[in-house]
Formats: sequence, C-alpha cells, structure tokens
Amino acid sequence: MRLIAFLTVLIGLALPALADQPLQKLDTGDASRGWEAVGKLDLGHGSFCTGTLIAPDLVLTAAHCLFDKRTGTMINADGMEFRAGWRNGRALAYRKVKRAIAHSSYHYDGPKRLSRSSFDLALVELAQPVRLPQLRLFELDHTPPTRNEEVGVLSYAKGRSEAPSLQRVCSVIARESSTVVLTCSVDFGASGAPVFTLRDGVPRIVSVISAKAEVGHEPVSVGALISGVADLRADLSSREVPDGAKEIRIKGAKFLRP
Repeated sequence: MRLIAFLTVLIGLALPALADQPLQKLDTGDASRGWEAVGKLDLGHGSFCTGTLIAPDLVLTAAHCLFDKRTGTMINADGMEFRAGWRNGRALAYRKVKRAIAHSSYHYDGPKRLSRSSFDLALVELAQPVRLPQLRLFELDHTPPTRNEEVGVLSYAKGRSEAPSLQRVCSVIARESSTVVLTCSVDFGASGAPVFTLRDGVPRIVSVISAKAEVGHEPVSVGALISGVADLRADLSSREVPDGAKEIRIKGAKFLRP
C-alpha cells in the first residue's frame, strides 16, 4: 500500500505540529465494544486488508485490495473471508464472499501519484448477512473533512494483525479532489481501514485508507473520500450475476462470484 508521491508541494515544506494520539490496541471485549463492525478481510495466501460493515451484507474496503499485486488482475473471491470484530484468533462473525466490485474510476495500474488513490474504493458483498444485536453498523458521512480537522482510524496491520488498533485522534493535512492526506499511523494491512469523524459524537466514515507515503522523512497516510460509494452501490444492484458465471464487467468494474 505504499504510495510514492511528491506531496511536499501540496502540503508545504513542513508538517504542522499536531497532537496526534498513539495507537490503542483493542484486544479485550470491553475495549473493542462498539467497533465490532470493523474486521479483517482475509484475501487468501496470507494477505489481508481491513474492512467495515456498512450494511448487513456489505463491507467497505479499498479497491486495490481486490487486485493481485504480481499480475495486476483481480483476485478470485473464492478464498476471501470477512471476519467481523477479529480479535485474538476469534471473530464475532465469519462470512464468505459472494462477489466484490472495485469502483469503475479506479485504475490499479495508474501512475504512482496522489491521484491514484482517488476512488480507491470497493464493496464486498457477503454470501450471508451479519445480523447480530451487539454489532453496530457504521454510517457514512459524505461531508469531506477539512484541513486540520481531527479524524480517527481503526485498522489491522502488519505486526498487529490479531486485534484492531484505534487511533482516536489524527488530522487532515491536505485535501485534493477525491483524496485526503492524513497524519494517521498506518502500515501494510491497513488498506481499506475506515477514517471517521466524531462531528456529533457518533463515529461516521469519511474516508478509506488507500496508501502510506512520506513528506520529507515524515510518514503520512492517504485516504480515498467515500463520495464514490453511491456509484458502487448502484453498480452492485444494477443487475444479477448470471448463474455459473465467474466474473462479469459492468461499466469497467469487475464482479467476482465464488
């Protein structure tokens, strides 16, 4: 999920001094209560991303998670599984994947610039919905965060893949088109993690982690704004996958079915 980009011109010569909070590992039931809709999206062959339930049968994640980094082609959904609230070897719910769609405007093989993270969004449709009273689905907030606005991020990542880690406070340092640059701490596996605001005390998703980058020698993260989720929902509901079909294309996006 590394993005090599010339961000200094966009952000300025130095990062502002921001009071980010450290990552908090949610490795107990009490600590993780209320966050169980975020889970580990197992992609098969030992790789994973982070995903979030936004409907009982829909997981929001990053589009590039659906691509094989060696071949550039979309991976087979057969080996994918969403593990809601994954913590210490157990999940609140396990669900196989019915199909997945990447945003039609996302280009996996595009130039490694900030714009590559635009529309880095995907929806994963589960084979069976997750309906549990203790699991609270996350809502979306389509109002883009502003520069210096405080946000948070919840993710699984390399070295902390057995429980989610919460960074309650990090900040937006720049916004361009459909992307935001953040001070949030991320690493491999955090792709697809929800970036949320607490504008009225309720966490709502405003962005999805797409990449990590550097400004000078300072690490930053890049997120895709969730403005494209409506397009994804429309494409998912536009037609059914024919029986027996492995994959189909609609408006440039590819659906996968186990």
